[in-house]
Amino acid sequence: MTNIAVLGAGKMGEALLSGLLKAGRAPAELMFTERFPTRAEELAKTYGIEHVEVAAAVQRADVLVVAVKPQDIEPLLDEIAPKIPGGKLVVSLCAGLPTKLYERRLPEGTAVVRVMPNTPMLVGEAMSAISGGAHAEAHHLDLVEELLSSVGKVARVPEGQQDAVTALSGSGPAYFYFLVEAMIDAGILLGIPRDKAADLIVQSAVGAAAMLREGGGHPVMLREAVTSPAGTTISGLRELEKHGVRAALIDAIEAARDRSVELGKAHEIDED
Repeated sequence: MTNIAVLGAGKMGEALLSGLLKAGRAPAELMFTERFPTRAEELAKTYGIEHVEVAAAVQRADVLVVAVKPQDIEPLLDEIAPKIPGGKLVVSLCAGLPTKLYERRLPEGTAVVRVMPNTPMLVGEAMSAISGGAHAEAHHLDLVEELLSSVGKVARVPEGQQDAVTALSGSGPAYFYFLVEAMIDAGILLGIPRDKAADLIVQSAVGAAAMLREGGGHPVMLREAVTSPAGTTISGLRELEKHGVRAALIDAIEAARDRSVELGKAHEIDED
C-alpha cells in the first residue's frame, strides 16, 4: 500500500484526492494538510480522508504531493526539510518551480517529480505533464503517471519544456474560456438570449473537442470541412485573421511561458 499525502488541499489538491478515490484508492491510503480548520473539516467529512499536520504527513506518507501556491513554497520547505526521512517521493504541482529547488532544500537524494496539471482535473479531464528530477527513477515516474491518470491524461516531457507546457496546457483552459465568453457575447449582440447562446457555444466546443480527440483529424482539415467556398465561415475566419487573433494567441502563450520562467528564477535567486 502506497500512502499519499497532499500538502495543501486547495482546488487542485481536492481534485486529485477525489480522483484517486474514484480510481479505487482506499481513504486509508490518503491524507491531506490544510491550514484553514473549516476547510479541513469540510474535506474530511466529504471524502472520509484524514486531515493531518505537516509533520505527520512527512513521516507517514510515501508520496508527498506539494499543491500549495508557488509563493507559499518557501515556508513549506523550511518546515519539511528537517523532518523528511530518506526514500520519500516528492511530487510538485507548483507552476514554475524547478525540481532543483526541492533538491537543494531537501535531503540529498530525494526523488522529485515536477507536474504541470490544469484545472480540468476538477472534472477528471486534466492534461498533466510530468518531468523527473536528478534522483527520480523510472519507477517514480511510473507511479506519478498512474496517480495522475485517475484525473485525466498524462504526458512525459523533459523538464526544460515545462515552462512552455505551463503556458500551453496549464494556462490553456483560460484561453478557451476567454474565446467562449467572447462568442457568447457575440450571440447576445445578434439577438440570442444569454442562456441559449451559452448552450449553443458550449456544446459546439464540447463537440469540436471530441472530434479533435477521437476523430484523429488535423485541426486544419476539420476547419476546412466547415468552411465552404464563399460561405459564412470563411467570412468569419477572414475577420479573425484581419484582427490578428492567431498572432495574439501565440503572443499570449509566449508571455505566459516567460512568466513561468520568471517564477522559477525568483526562487533560484533565493537559493544562490
